[in-house]
Amino acid sequence: MQISVVIPAYNEAACIKDVLEKLTQFLQEKNIPASIIVVDDGSEDGTAAEAKSVSGVKVIKHAENRGYGAALKTGIRAAETEWVLSYDADSQHTPDLLPALVAQLSDEVDMVVGKREGYKGPLLRQPGKLLLSWVVNFLTDTKVPDFNSGLRAFRRSVFLQYMHLFPNTFSLSTTSTVCFLKEGKNVRFVPIIIQPRNGKSTVRARDAARTFMLILRLIMLFSPLRIFLPLCVLVGLTSLGLLGYELVVHHNVSDGVVMLMSLTATLFFFGLISDQVAAVRRELRVKSDN
Repeated sequence: MQISVVIPAYNEAACIKDVLEKLTQFLQEKNIPASIIVVDDGSEDGTAAEAKSVSGVKVIKHAENRGYGAALKTGIRAAETEWVLSYDADSQHTPDLLPALVAQLSDEVDMVVGKREGYKGPLLRQPGKLLLSWVVNFLTDTKVPDFNSGLRAFRRSVFLQYMHLFPNTFSLSTTSTVCFLKEGKNVRFVPIIIQPRNGKSTVRARDAARTFMLILRLIMLFSPLRIFLPLCVLVGLTSLGLLGYELVVHHNVSDGVVMLMSLTATLFFFGLISDQVAAVRRELRVKSDN
């Protein structure tokens, strides 16, 4: 099976050549038919030149830094194979991880994600990742083993169908996981062990907040009731509790309780309408793509 390996790179001149040489050598030794696409995302340190020095590697250069997600989109659009595998340029991923993912590629699968075990990144980021993990698991109603691993294989046709929903930042990994799961696509997780990255990470604390907001936006598109129903239940129970208290103690119903009961009904029906609108929007998008 022919695959494409897309490597987004930003200021990785110090290690990109070594990463590519090891990758190309491994693919040749294991007789894995693959093309390699490096997307230089506006680097200022000669990353593109280092990548071009490796034979057989296609290099695409962004004129300016647009983000990890934008670079990955560019690479996937340029790929000519049905399966595209994302691979990091900072030495966290090693070629020996690829066969486990490639072995899972089939007509029954839409995405294969490398589930990181052991080292998962700097300790300072783990509290934020735990919070995001809880949010993802709750909103998707699925226990997701690893929602933002950068080593994954996409079915290109499915990725392109939903690409307009994916951000241009590092959040693409998370949002694509949520999207595929919410749309009922077949996603498999394969255990992998990554290495500490070479150089300084370009991920910032604000990316966690952006990811959180993007997840909420995706859920509003794919399953609005996962947000509105819990709010409806919370407000409804509160209004019923206050209603019982006022009837027993004051033998009267205040305007505040009436407003809360009205808000409960509003949230419920607004959630139903949002769910229907989201379903129609997705259906129209699929029809327009076809």
